[in-house]
Amino acid sequence: MANETLQKHASEILHILKKTHGEQHTALIHRNPLQLLVSTILSAQCTDVRVNIITKDLFKKYNTVEDYANADLKEFEQEIKSTGFYKNKAKNIIAATKKIVSDFGGKIPKTMQDLTTLPGVGRKTANVILSEAFGIIEGVTVDTHVTRVAFRLGLTKNKDPKKIEQDLMEIYPKSEWRNISNLLIAHGRKTCVAKRPFCSICPLNKICPSAFKVAGYR
Repeated sequence: MANETLQKHASEILHILKKTHGEQHTALIHRNPLQLLVSTILSAQCTDVRVNIITKDLFKKYNTVEDYANADLKEFEQEIKSTGFYKNKAKNIIAATKKIVSDFGGKIPKTMQDLTTLPGVGRKTANVILSEAFGIIEGVTVDTHVTRVAFRLGLTKNKDPKKIEQDLMEIYPKSEWRNISNLLIAHGRKTCVAKRPFCSICPLNKICPSAFKVAGYR
């Protein structure tokens, strides 16, 4: 797809997704940057629905950065166990909050560089925190839904999240980076699911190069 053609294709996709899904925000329920940080770390290899169930009680017990930093590791592991990979997540959350207390005065960092120094925080997590908690756009959040849907729609030929992010950042203006991420996630959850996507009812099926093929229709 030539660059000009790709730009037109990408613009049409964004227009249709906006019309279909409206304005989208993270599905992780939170009231402040700390809660979003914890939720985002917990969401790795876990559904947002499950994370929201766990954090409903977790956020009642742990209110401050210091609460997490001083948490008992074994007890905390059990409290988040159903999110999967709980040992590593518990270790990262406690270590990250300890670093926030010692290095950042107890405040959640507001830069990509600082956030990615925290244990358990990669570029994807940092993008979520910056855009959703602080309204700061540094890049495009690329999760499993964005990876899958962007590839199927022909917005990227890559499968690596870092390369996909770069592709999307080149195609879309910075003002749309947050939108395209949230819209691709919404579309991936509702329509372009991993197994047998609902191509027959997808509003993008006329311009999607993968339409019906991945769904097993032809």
